[in-house]
Amino acid sequence: MVPVNGKPFLLHLLELLRDYGIKDIVLCIGYLGEQIKDYLNDGKDLGLNIKYSEEQGLLLGTGGALKQAQNLLDDYFLVINGDTYLPVDYGEIYNIFLKRNRKALMVVYDNQENTGVKNNVAIDSNLMVIKYDKETLDSDLTHVEAGVLVLERDALDMMNEEFPVSLEKGLYTALIQQRELAAYVTNQRFYDIGTPEQYKIFEDFLGGR
Repeated sequence: MVPVNGKPFLLHLLELLRDYGIKDIVLCIGYLGEQIKDYLNDGKDLGLNIKYSEEQGLLLGTGGALKQAQNLLDDYFLVINGDTYLPVDYGEIYNIFLKRNRKALMVVYDNQENTGVKNNVAIDSNLMVIKYDKETLDSDLTHVEAGVLVLERDALDMMNEEFPVSLEKGLYTALIQQRELAAYVTNQRFYDIGTPEQYKIFEDFLGGR
């Protein structure tokens, strides 16, 4: 809900998705999530259909929150970080996911323009993710997760019921081990507002459009 150029960051993101024809939205919300619900409601005024999956006291982690929302999701769906803005053709990404015939497709960026996030993904010559590591600075980590994933709903069954659990440890590890996590390399950098510097970069990007 942090305002950027006069409206909440989340609204910028939802309008981007709507412009690419994505209108059915499930928001996983937690602490102070009622502020989001009060602002967006069911999304009809934005031309969207918004449903909510809300943590009730217990912190679930990114993986646990998605697992809780499983019954609200289609057979295939996009997972997008709520603090990441990636202006790409989401229809193309979805079509590539279908062609790759894997349980998941992760959008990755080569950090050619420094995003403020260190490389955390290694991919092989077949564009499969072979390593995901947010802790080390290994030379084989040549790309960074761009905050967008296409996922088969049944893949969520690979996670156990022990919460809290992150997507990285609860799902990505299993997908990589089974060679089910494909990569989509984009030349478009992503934007977030995690630091004052990155906030200003995103603000400047919106102002220059």
